[in-house]
Amino acid sequence: MFFMIQTFGNDAARSCWERRFRKGVPNDVMRVAYRKLMQINAAVSLDDLRVPPGNRLEALAGNRRGQHSVRVNDQWRVCFLWRDGNAVDVELVDYH
Repeated sequence: MFFMIQTFGNDAARSCWERRFRKGVPNDVMRVAYRKLMQINAAVSLDDLRVPPGNRLEALAGNRRGQHSVRVNDQWRVCFLWRDGNAVDVELVDYH
């Protein structure tokens, strides 16, 4: 299989990808985040992540300038850099 996710930026994202639930991240968040990671991994272009609209794909600003995110819920996001058709430094973050 060809993977679009090249690197993980934090342990929460890696644990989620490996289906290892972790303390500090609710199980329901981990389940939804895993689906989001699968979508990111399957994406051929950044535009592929605009569907479904619930992803709320957005370019980030401030200290996360250059990154994009998709929403897991109102509190959690999967943040990543998109480089040459690949997702790098993928993170699962409590955004609030």
